[in-house]
Amino acid sequence: MAAATSGMYRKEKSIQLKSSSAALYNNLSVLPLPGRQLTCFSTVHGPSLSMVTADGLGFSHRQLQAKEGGMTVSTSLLTQAAWCVLPSRVLLVLTSQKGIQMYESDGSIMVYWHALDVTEHPPAQAVFARGIAAAGGRFICVGTSSGLVLVFDIPPKGTNIMVSEVLERHCDAITDIAAELGQAPDGAGDLVTADDAGTLCVWSTGEEFALLSKIPAFGCTCSSVKLWNGIVAAGYGNGQIRLYEATTGLLRAEVNAHARWIYALDLAPQTGKLLSGAEDSFVHVWKLSRNLDTDDVEVEHCHGECVTDTQVCGARFCDPEGNSFAVTGYDLSEIFRYGRT
Repeated sequence: MAAATSGMYRKEKSIQLKSSSAALYNNLSVLPLPGRQLTCFSTVHGPSLSMVTADGLGFSHRQLQAKEGGMTVSTSLLTQAAWCVLPSRVLLVLTSQKGIQMYESDGSIMVYWHALDVTEHPPAQAVFARGIAAAGGRFICVGTSSGLVLVFDIPPKGTNIMVSEVLERHCDAITDIAAELGQAPDGAGDLVTADDAGTLCVWSTGEEFALLSKIPAFGCTCSSVKLWNGIVAAGYGNGQIRLYEATTGLLRAEVNAHARWIYALDLAPQTGKLLSGAEDSFVHVWKLSRNLDTDDVEVEHCHGECVTDTQVCGARFCDPEGNSFAVTGYDLSEIFRYGRT
């Protein structure tokens, strides 16, 4: 591993939230709208989602509530929110203890609601959805606490959304789902799912999804996962980041990245920069690359930032190059932003 270089990013003006962020994995979503010089941020706490749009001049706020079949139910807690960018449209997807809500990207109109089937679970087990990713150009995949991954077929417009497939290869609650962000090598999967036990599944998407490799657990929860150029980057409860080959599931590198539980990973598709945030108050930026001669996967540490007294629960790049990133933490009612110096 190369020596760290600090001072690449500096803190910019932070964004105030209407409510604080809950201690949930991957509890920050960012949607850059490059043509309009806008960036949207969202984070969840209890039954509500805080959404902020920043346009360089100011901020506009919107709150969304967890719903159940169109009825607002105050008892349902949100577990995650994410913007899913498909070629034809962008949807804001919210997961909760009751089900899955899909909105137009600005949160103005709910286009779809999917209730979770409580009867499938043992009585004492918590029921929730968690893990959200757009995949294969026309699908949105959402995980559940019973280990199922629901594949929704999304039409270019309108509300005619359907569950086209259910993936049943996990035995534990899904924690995170990610789609290929770069150029997958031939035969590599373009979707990865992770669960509470630490098992990872790599899939190739299509009319029917196919399981390509299953990466076994090693006694540690995988809280966050990303997929880039055929490399699976996974963050774990022991503070490690592990890099696997998406085609074979082979372990290519492991980094003792954090002293505590990793809560968030993100990847900048154009540069291979990897962002990690953890309970230890640190966010780190790494650079992933493949050695073209040896095909080895290489990791370089680029930047470390201590977010004082903050249990980081969300960290996201704000642009595809990874020139800026945003961070939020448990009980924090603001989003910190950092940009390249």
